[in-house]
Amino acid sequence: MVRAGLSAERLTQAGAELADEVGFDQVTVSALARRFDVKAASLYSHLRNSQDLKVRIALFALAELADRAAAALAGRAGRDALTAFANVYRDYAREHPGRYAAAQLRLDPETAAASAGVRHAEMVRAILRGYDVPEPDQTHAVRLLGSFFHGYVSLEANGGFSHSAPEARESWARLLDILDALLRTWPAS
Repeated sequence: MVRAGLSAERLTQAGAELADEVGFDQVTVSALARRFDVKAASLYSHLRNSQDLKVRIALFALAELADRAAAALAGRAGRDALTAFANVYRDYAREHPGRYAAAQLRLDPETAAASAGVRHAEMVRAILRGYDVPEPDQTHAVRLLGSFFHGYVSLEANGGFSHSAPEARESWARLLDILDALLRTWPAS
């Protein structure tokens, strides 16, 4: 029998909240069942297993992040767009560390192709078009920006910048200036 009020969507939302509280790697169907004070078996009518739950949380996080990024990018171009997009990622990782970790989950190709991850890439490519980065080099530039954003927020989340000057936010702003300059002067292939 399906417990009243439980659905895959509600469990995914609760799983995302749990990930932020205890870490994405600690999210399991059993942990989620404890949150609802039910037996884990009662969740299997909504979820196949813990991996299914993790994929759902990853898709949820990717969509949530894409929605925030799209709202931040509206009407912006160039450095304003780059900064807005970058700040959405950094802020999301700081506000929702478990969801941010979930967004990094490696998805199978079919699931990835249908996910909001595609929207992320499209938004980055739109930013790059504002910089006149040529089409053949856009994939390299997408990877550069993704590596920078993820690397910086991961190091910051793990305390990598807490014991040195200048403050992390000052470095973040300076590095965005440098990325802007690089993108404005993208070298020809």
